Amino acid sequence: MEELELVCFQIISFAGEARSAYMGAIQTAKQGNYEEAEKLIKEGGDAFLQAHKVHADLIHKEAAGEMEQTPNLLLIHAEDQLMAAETCKILAVELMDAYRRISVLEAKEA
Repeated sequence: MEELELVCFQIISFAGEARSAYMGAIQTAKQGNYEEAEKLIKEGGDAFLQAHKVHADLIHKEAAGEMEQTPNLLLIHAEDQLMAAETCKILAVELMDAYRRISVLEAKEA
């Protein structure tokens, strides 16, 4: 059980790191610094990939019969955080694109 808890906390930690980077990218793009925002998206992607790898390893262990199969609230929370981070990335990329379009329109009007 301790191993599962550790894995869950790893997923939560990496997903939180990813989500924070994505939210930072939105704020940075809002200020017009798109290059830095892209760097934050990449940092978030790296953290998300780590969370995803830990999660995938857990799935493989369960499929091999090496882990318990009883639903666990901590694991459900970890998976929820992973999905929330993925949603943040999608929204961050879309908002960055919208901010770029707005800045182009504003530049044309000036």
